[in-house]
Amino acid sequence: MPIVVNLDVMLARRKMRSRELAEHVGITEQNISLLKSGKVRGVRFDTLSRICAVLECQPGDILEYRPGPEEPDEA
Repeated sequence: MPIVVNLDVMLARRKMRSRELAEHVGITEQNISLLKSGKVRGVRFDTLSRICAVLECQPGDILEYRPGPEEPDEA
């Protein structure tokens, strides 16, 4: 998938555990784990907004686009 989730990087930078983020955001630790692994098909803007507020970051700090062989870069 060309979207890479860097949530684990942001958690490390903020010295925060998934459990703590889950409590602050109001979602389960399991959902944080699924998001970190990239095994989700989507994330609600409300959830992304709360994650960014807690981690004091921008959505682009968490989500990154990397074109793969199946999606050529059209730059």
